[in-house]
Amino acid sequence: MSEPSPMTSTDTPTEAAGPQMSIDVVSIFPEYLAGLQLSLIGKAVDRGQLSLNVHDLRDFTFDRHNTVDDSPYGGGAGMVMKAEPWALALEHILGGGSGAEEGDSLPSAGTDDAAVGSKPTLIVPSPAGQVFDQRIAEDLAGRDHLVFACGRYEGIDQRVIDWAGEHFELLPMSIGDYVLNGGEVASMVMIEAVSRLIPGVIGNPESLTEESHEDGLLEYPIYTKPANWRGREVPEILLSGNHAAIARWRRDRRLERTAEVRPDLLEKLDDLSKDDRAALERFESERSNVTE
Repeated sequence: MSEPSPMTSTDTPTEAAGPQMSIDVVSIFPEYLAGLQLSLIGKAVDRGQLSLNVHDLRDFTFDRHNTVDDSPYGGGAGMVMKAEPWALALEHILGGGSGAEEGDSLPSAGTDDAAVGSKPTLIVPSPAGQVFDQRIAEDLAGRDHLVFACGRYEGIDQRVIDWAGEHFELLPMSIGDYVLNGGEVASMVMIEAVSRLIPGVIGNPESLTEESHEDGLLEYPIYTKPANWRGREVPEILLSGNHAAIARWRRDRRLERTAEVRPDLLEKLDDLSKDDRAALERFESERSNVTE
């Protein structure tokens, strides 16, 4: 059985004593995850801040065709991913990478692989899962070990999902109300959203505090040089040097954009200031005048 594809570097000196987080991904298309080696995540791996390993599910099969799926019980369209390859792959990860052998079986129900609170977190991308958002990304960024199970076809045999719940902290997770061909794209979305929150991955940590969704609002419009581009001017307030006025302008733009694009987010906020509410009333009045 071949070893997982490591996205780690042993040639580059690390800046940290050890990885702040370990991420394992299981997929029948490990090459799909190659994009994670790029940009800031790849640099975090090279610096030793993040350990990232991709495992080929077919390495945990023993028939000549490396079969990972079969027809569903009860009939129906499509194929279902078999329980045993997934169990062996997950046991391989729980064992720290020790190889699984043919004939290995699922641990009996109730076997405790790790103490409560120290189990790896297993994320199963699924349209039936909880909707992933910035709050969840922040929570996951504080975990030590994340495992992503990239299902395909009609999904994974429910029995191994139930078994995994005994050995991992199980989190079925959706990135939106639509269906993808597999869990790889969703896993990449979540890995990027989470890993960029690990301290030191983003060069300027202050940039994280002003992003969309960080405090429930969308981000304000941003501009750079030149001040006049094809007859379009940068808002004058941004050139004023008045930092208090700029901060208020940016806050107002965030409120305005959120009210226009995602009013549902505003309904979840209960800490708006008097100035925030006055700004929202002003936007609503201006919008009403335009539509009349």
